[in-house]
This record gives sequence, C-alpha cells and structure tokens, in this order.
Amino acid sequence: MKTFLRLYIDSYRGLSQPAWMLALVMLVNRTGAMVLPFLGIYMTQALGFTIKEVGVVLACFGLGAVTGSWLGGWSTDRFGNFWVQTLSLLLSVPLFLLIPLFTSVPTLAMAIYILSVVTESFRPANSVSVARYARPENITRAFSLNRMAINLGFSIGPALGGFLASLSYNWIFYGNALGAFAASMIFILFFYRRKGTIRVEPTGVADVPIDPPRSPYRDWAFLLFSLLCCIYAICFFQLLSTLPLFYQKTHALDEQQVGIILGFSGFVVVVFEMLLVHIAERRFSYASSIFWGTLLCALSFGLLPIPTGYWILYVSIFLLSISEILAMPFMASVAVKRASRQSQGAYMGLNALAFSAAHIFSPFLGTRIADAHGFTVLWMVTAVILVGVSAGLYMVVKKM
Repeated sequence: MKTFLRLYIDSYRGLSQPAWMLALVMLVNRTGAMVLPFLGIYMTQALGFTIKEVGVVLACFGLGAVTGSWLGGWSTDRFGNFWVQTLSLLLSVPLFLLIPLFTSVPTLAMAIYILSVVTESFRPANSVSVARYARPENITRAFSLNRMAINLGFSIGPALGGFLASLSYNWIFYGNALGAFAASMIFILFFYRRKGTIRVEPTGVADVPIDPPRSPYRDWAFLLFSLLCCIYAICFFQLLSTLPLFYQKTHALDEQQVGIILGFSGFVVVVFEMLLVHIAERRFSYASSIFWGTLLCALSFGLLPIPTGYWILYVSIFLLSISEILAMPFMASVAVKRASRQSQGAYMGLNALAFSAAHIFSPFLGTRIADAHGFTVLWMVTAVILVGVSAGLYMVVKKM
C-alpha cells in the first residue's frame, strides 16, 4: 500500500505551475462539454432524425474537426498558441448558444461544422502549450495531466448533461457555452504575456547552421504513424457516437443512465491515468505502451456482444478507459519528440488532424454498419481491426 501511494504521489511531482493551470483550463472547459456525447440522442429524440441522418451530421463535426486541426496547427506556428486558444474559446461561446436554432439536417450540419472548426483549432495550440511549458523530462506526464483534466471534466460533464437533457436539451448547449467562457477567462488571466520553458542549447550551438524545419507531410514514417492513430481513433470515438445509441437502443438506458456510464469512463481515467503513465514511462517503451493500449481497446469492443447483464457495459468502458490512458498520451509524445521546435505546431496539428479525421469516419461508418448489419457485427469488426492496428503501431513506433 505504501509503495502504491508513493508511486501515486511521485507521478505528480516535477510538474510546473503552468502545466497545472493548463489542466485547470481544460477541466473547466470540458466540464461544460455536454453537447457531443448527447448530440446523437438529441437528434433522434428531440429532432426525429434517422440513424443515417445522425451519422451525416456527426460526420460534419468530424469534417470541421479536420479543418480546425489543420487551421489550428498552421495558425499556432504563425501567431502563437496563446492567441489561437483564446480566439477558439471566445468564438465558441456564441456558436453554442445558436445551435438550438437549427433543426433541419442541412442547417444543423452546417452549424456543427462551423462550431467544430472553431473548437478543434484549440487542440494543436493547446498541445504546443503543454510542450512549451513542461520540463523536457516530464512531457508525457504533462500531456497526461492535461488529459486527466479533460477526463475529469468528461466525468462531470456527461452526468450533468444527462440531468440537464432530461429537463431540456437546450440546456446542454447553454452549459457548454458557459464552460467555454469560464475557461477563456482563466486562460487569459494566467497566460497573457507568460513565457514558456527556456531550453538551454549546448555551447557553440550558435555556430552550427540550423536546418530548415522538416514538414510532417514529408515525414513518411510519421504519416504512417498518423494514419494508424486515425484508424485507432475511428474505433475509439464510437464512444461519442454509436456507443450511446447502443446503450439506448439495445439496453434501453435513458439519458441519465448513459451520462453515468460515460461519466464513469472519465472517472477511471482521472483516478488511474497519472499513475499508469508514470509506471509505463519507467517500464515500457512508447511502442509497448501504445501496443497494449490499442489491444485493450479491441478487447473492450469485443466484450459488448456478450449477452449478459448491465455490468458488462461497465467492464467494457473500464477497459476502453485504460486503453485511452496507455495509448493517447504516448501518441502525443511521439509527435512532440519527432518535431523540431520550429515545426511543433505543424506536427501537433497533423497529430490532431489524425484524431479529428476520425470524427468524420467514426460516426459515418459506425451508424451505417449498425443500421445495415446490427451492433454485434459493428463491435466484432471494430475489435478485429484494432488487433491489426496494435501490431502496426508497435512496428512503426519501434522503427521511429
């Protein structure tokens, strides 16, 4: 027990004050993030959309995420991560307030696309902030702290969103707007004019010619890595699209029960992420950690067709959460380590782009497979694909 507590405390040591403040900004922002987990249910229940129409709108969210990730990475390298994050948070506030006004498939799809462009441009800029303010030896743990804050917010947000949705779906949009505004105020007050961690270059480095920064779009190993990350994310992000629909249609859960399960996922990550990442940094390579994380994701979806009771949903979501802990922070660290300081925005933008592209394909493919062949086929196909992706990621990261 003492060894466990010591490891748990050690996992938080050495993290800088700005890293903690970035985590606080994420916590406040994600606590208000109630829209996406309930968007599919909102469209089927409140607006009467079909499952295929839901897939189209959610795919537009993914298309906006791809655009926003590219735009965020490009803008960060040119204007700095502070201004990109500030504008993203502030502009998202009125957009969330306007979403309930759009009730047809074309208008809602366009509104969700614009909202996604604005909100997802935040991600590469925020990743660069984490890398800039973290000490070099703590980069993976700094990303883990940030993700832990995201998941703590994600454990609170869906539970609160489920309660608000039971009153009126409009309230989840208003709650999201309030969270984004509060996060923007905290971020501006703390980070305005604040400088990042200074890296001391070796003596004589000024005499050495500086090579032009390498573009991630010409780095073939990193492109393959990003493609595999995208496929992993396509499978994983069914957590936000088809999985809530599965809970509702197959297990007859209401909005509050769905919110509790999704909140449990965030709770697991909050409790275990820093500890498991700290242990993985000591005992595993990046390749091994990403491999086991991806394999656990396969097992998580493979359990869903088992005809048992309500408890299997919690076992599955627990394994999915551990998968997220072991895979995603190390995927971000691979991108940071691969980039030069001059190209961090571009590399983190491509890394974010891989995950954002998954928001297009995950709901689009998932809803169509579920509609045509049923959820059981969807989960089994997902599990098989993830087994292959885990092997591919292991080999690519090992070579990188």
